[in-house]
Amino acid sequence: MNAAETLATGIDRALDRTIAPGYTKVGLAVRSRLAGWPADPAPDCMRDKVALVTGATSGLGLATAEGLARLGAHVHLVVRDEAKGAEVCRQIAARVPGASLQVDRCDVADLEDVRRYVAEAAPAGVDVLIHNAGAMPPERTESPQGHELTMALHVLGPVLMTELLRPALAGRSARVILVTSGGMYAQRMRDDDPEYLLGEYSPTTAYARSKRAQVELLSVLDQRWVSDGVTVHATHPGWADTPGVGESLPLFRKVTGPLLRSAEQGADTTVWLASVMPAPSGGRLWHDRRPRNTHLSNRTRTGRDQRERMWTWVRDQLDLPKKVARPKGKSAR
Repeated sequence: MNAAETLATGIDRALDRTIAPGYTKVGLAVRSRLAGWPADPAPDCMRDKVALVTGATSGLGLATAEGLARLGAHVHLVVRDEAKGAEVCRQIAARVPGASLQVDRCDVADLEDVRRYVAEAAPAGVDVLIHNAGAMPPERTESPQGHELTMALHVLGPVLMTELLRPALAGRSARVILVTSGGMYAQRMRDDDPEYLLGEYSPTTAYARSKRAQVELLSVLDQRWVSDGVTVHATHPGWADTPGVGESLPLFRKVTGPLLRSAEQGADTTVWLASVMPAPSGGRLWHDRRPRNTHLSNRTRTGRDQRERMWTWVRDQLDLPKKVARPKGKSAR
């Protein structure tokens, strides 16, 4: 490592530790000018690739779908509201001539709807699956199956969808990306209370706990699907100005507004990670095109037993087998 790269690494780590300005648009602007900043994906590098993006009607999901479309991917916008999805497709098509887009209806928090979608409407082959759909309800809310909504939407639904899509992902060197949140750094994983039944409910805490669970299960999920040639990653966007932030955290948006990243800046690492070649190894958390520590404090650290209990709970809610059998007719490569 030369002097410029050593200096760049020091600045990058300082930005990561200080959070602000690291998570703001200032952090991305500084990092992208440092020595060693990873190159952009090659133009048209996603041609003939199929990408699924959940929650793609606004914010980070819309920006991710558009970014992948610009690289030539055939993008499925997996959304709850087909009318909004169709309007987003028109917007993207106007900005990206020749974009290949399709709207698929699915409520990721509804496990039965996930099963219906995969059985009836999902494509036969998938190269990139991006779990971006998110919500922060102001009160404790339950999914149709009775699960606390943030855990259903951010953990149970994505795991089930990926598991059911294994035949479509297998043998394609596919990538699965969970879009998480830097807010998870403030919470430890609550394997003792995954449904948030204890104590006074806080929407920001529930959201962060579910995002912490995503990150803690990365290694488990990556190992579970590695025999299919699938790698699992997580990205956090920093502080981005999205409709969700405006609705759920209006004071935060008011205070930090001038420093917030655009949705495109927040989605940068997700698009990069979905398309860069060669594919990075899985099981890691990424931010601004670099793998990051999953903990900034010892108080949030998770032991192996805790992680196993959380995975057992997830597996039981989804009625998944303990061991993974390779999909028929598919081979990992």
